[in-house]
Amino acid sequence: MNVQELVPLALPRGRPLSCELCGGPAQLRCGACHVTYYCDVDHQKADWVSIHEKICQLLIPIRTSFPFFNSEKERKHGMEQLLHRQKHLVDFTHKVAQKFVFEGKHEEAIPAALHSLRFSIDTCGPDSVELVPAYLILAEASTGLGRLTQAEEYLSQAQWIVLKTSDCSNGIQSKLHRNLGLLYAAKGNFEESLYHLATDIYFASCAFGTHDISTSGGYFHMANVFFRQNKMDIADSLYTEVTDIWHAHFSRLIQLACFSSTLSCMLFIHLKCFILNIDEAQQAEASQVLNAILDIREQAPKQQPAKTANVVHALAMLHYLIFDFPKASSTHTQVGYCAVNETRVLQMSA
Repeated sequence: MNVQELVPLALPRGRPLSCELCGGPAQLRCGACHVTYYCDVDHQKADWVSIHEKICQLLIPIRTSFPFFNSEKERKHGMEQLLHRQKHLVDFTHKVAQKFVFEGKHEEAIPAALHSLRFSIDTCGPDSVELVPAYLILAEASTGLGRLTQAEEYLSQAQWIVLKTSDCSNGIQSKLHRNLGLLYAAKGNFEESLYHLATDIYFASCAFGTHDISTSGGYFHMANVFFRQNKMDIADSLYTEVTDIWHAHFSRLIQLACFSSTLSCMLFIHLKCFILNIDEAQQAEASQVLNAILDIREQAPKQQPAKTANVVHALAMLHYLIFDFPKASSTHTQVGYCAVNETRVLQMSA
């Protein structure tokens, strides 16, 4: 992590430099890329830990002036390359921010999400629906940090864009209502939270189906609200539904991986890589959700070994799919313990 102090007399006139995170007057710049500026060391460190270390060198061709082009064809090609790089960074920074949110690292998520928002504005304009995912990540991270006023501001921006967009996708509307549900849950307004989470599930079901992993997040957050209301039967039913969705998803991937082993060597390698190359944000979501449900199952006054075993088995499949074989083996052993406990419970109730 290399940082340089700015010398005011050496800066170009009429071109104020601002902090990457807060927009304040810059005092420092990254010594590696020379195109990113900060107001103090704290903001520089926060950006470095979150996203800058990963994209430092990628920013250079985006933030440096275009060379002189000899023809319109070269200029057009240069603009296309710039747009391609910006879109790549929009996608990459969004995935990094999403992963941090699922891991509960809300502070680290914000710089990455701000980059995603900034690049989205550069590529699509300030009123495009493409900005909504970045606003939603910022809102979710702010909610996780307890900054509810800031979260409301981000959600208001997202809502306004969605309202102005006549053909907004069901997937985007699902994510918007999910974040509204999380905000109201954080405020303790459970009825309003459940309304928005139910709307989230409706839009997600329209977009992906009722038993898709993209829909399961709505069920999970709704279960958490019922859990906080002490409506344990409803919460238990929803936690079971979430577990079943992830379990079925991982089972299909593993079956496909086993089937691919019967194919030719090259086709097997390509298909195996496709199956097992699970998105990091998806890994983090599955791990966070399933481990949370496992904790609830293990701490419940009335033990349900069969349901606990289903959660543990889903986690074992996740570890296998991301090549964490030692953890997959130990988790699979835990499934056996759950099965033994289930047998004992059945014998005692007989």
